[in-house]
Amino acid sequence: MRRKTIKTVLLILLILVLSALPALLTYLYFFSSNKELSGEWTTEVDMTGQAAVAALLWLQDIEAVSVTLEDVEARMERLTVEVNMTLEQTDRSGGTFRCRVVPESYEDCNQAAYEAFAEIFRELTAERLRMAGYTGAADEEAVEALAAETFGMSTVSYLMTCGPALLPPLEELQDRYDGNGTYVAEEGILTRQYEEGATARIRAERYSRNETGLILTEKVDHENPDNGNDYGSYPVIYVLRQEP
Repeated sequence: MRRKTIKTVLLILLILVLSALPALLTYLYFFSSNKELSGEWTTEVDMTGQAAVAALLWLQDIEAVSVTLEDVEARMERLTVEVNMTLEQTDRSGGTFRCRVVPESYEDCNQAAYEAFAEIFRELTAERLRMAGYTGAADEEAVEALAAETFGMSTVSYLMTCGPALLPPLEELQDRYDGNGTYVAEEGILTRQYEEGATARIRAERYSRNETGLILTEKVDHENPDNGNDYGSYPVIYVLRQEP
């Protein structure tokens, strides 16, 4: 009798577990996976290529000296601007978000770009002086002193004032990234609806998680590059790390 009672209890427990399993799997699929997106996220937008091209076009006007894009990129290293995004889940498949460019990061990136630009400029100027038969000192300090005497300011200040813009304006980046609104995460697509502050009012990105962060892949539309509503064959990848 006791053995029969135990079997009956075990059978009932098994039925209850099997009944609850679909609900549990549904919860894990639709809720828990999306909840992993909640938190503070940070990405770095690479500005090296744009800064290097702008610098190269200006440097090529220095007569009789040669410089390549690879040379400029190697000296500028990796120039990045930090963008922060907060995702907060409020229901089963979505929630709210806030996104902003960090102004201090932009200023640091801009300063680093012009310091690298100035270093290349001093080297090319020294080379041009030697080619012209200049017999005075042509090391970095001497060229910097000549620039200060000629321009009335440091090389970096001169290039910032009279040289090309190496980075897009901060306002342009803020218009692209800054804003807040709501998001929906379904079937591997993160769709963000901006309420204000961004050119792309709706942005759709494929997302995936790995051990180090969140990966967003966004299509670039050649006719309207700020439109992230659809997917094509021109992905842009943002790798975001989660803030502790």
